[in-house]
Amino acid sequence: MRAVAAGLTDVGLQREHNEDSFVVLDEFDLFVVADGMGGHRAGDVASRLATETISDFFRSTASDDVTWPFHFDTTLSEEENRLMTGIRVANRQIFERSTRSRDLHGMGTTVVGAMFSRSKGRMYVGHVGDSRCYRVRDGKLKLLTRDHSLFNDYVLAMPDLTEEQRRELPRNVITRALGMQDQVMVDLQHDEAFLGDVFVLCSDGLSGMIEDDELEKIVNSSADIGEACRTLIERANAHGGEDNITAIVVRIEDETPSMTLQTSKTEIPPAPTSAGMLNRALGLGLGGRDGDDFEEPTAPALNVLNALAEFGEAATVPGLHLSKELRELAKLGEAPAERSLDAADATKPPKSDD
Repeated sequence: MRAVAAGLTDVGLQREHNEDSFVVLDEFDLFVVADGMGGHRAGDVASRLATETISDFFRSTASDDVTWPFHFDTTLSEEENRLMTGIRVANRQIFERSTRSRDLHGMGTTVVGAMFSRSKGRMYVGHVGDSRCYRVRDGKLKLLTRDHSLFNDYVLAMPDLTEEQRRELPRNVITRALGMQDQVMVDLQHDEAFLGDVFVLCSDGLSGMIEDDELEKIVNSSADIGEACRTLIERANAHGGEDNITAIVVRIEDETPSMTLQTSKTEIPPAPTSAGMLNRALGLGLGGRDGDDFEEPTAPALNVLNALAEFGEAATVPGLHLSKELRELAKLGEAPAERSLDAADATKPPKSDD
């Protein structure tokens, strides 16, 4: 079996610029969607840095003679270790970058990544935040990820909440994202894949605009994955297009030659072809809104290979209960930040490890 993918991103109807980013890395059967946040266009820097860093990590560690920045978790598969480490490296890069530029301070991004193993016939999924991964099998839709949101944390901690109490909880507050701290907890899962399975990775600009039954219907009725992507984006815009919209649709097919489609209504720079290109790629997307520019970073962008050597020891991130996290936020004088419909006014989200 093989995975064939199509991706599309759109600015939506109510935003001035696109802070989403995605990548389809054919040689590793890797698919990543990132949804950036932060004022003054810092969100698009964070999301692009996430997709580029993860891609470059996979390329840089393709050989066995490269040292990884974190210890190998023997309780996880090699695929899970690789996907989790790539996301953690991206988190560290975003955090380091945000500390070197006033305009980028506090930037962050959600991320969902899926990696298909042809040898094991499994799809491995890692995510941080509220970007999602769905699976459609035999015509039925299933959500594979759990949003790291204040709403979900409360429902998990207090399952006996009444419907009225649940309606009072905010829906747009995320509690985990890349770039908020130098360490991050990544949720991992894997799914046995079968011929005909379709996986949909998306930002909340899609999942927040389309109900599950409609998403299921679009995937099942589309002639191909490219059409599915286009229809999903169009339908999200038809429902208001309140946020940037990004989707990658992946179909599991027979091991036969097939073109992988990667399309974009908005211009998406190609992923770097080597670790050395990352330094130049990190400078992309720094133009401010209305002709303003960011100040130059106070330190040069890190090459991922150098970063891998510098990180050295593994970081252990214990899970935090919501109540403890909220107490920590209170000590800092912060409160969970809401996603703003105006990207320029967006504030950084807090981090909470379930």
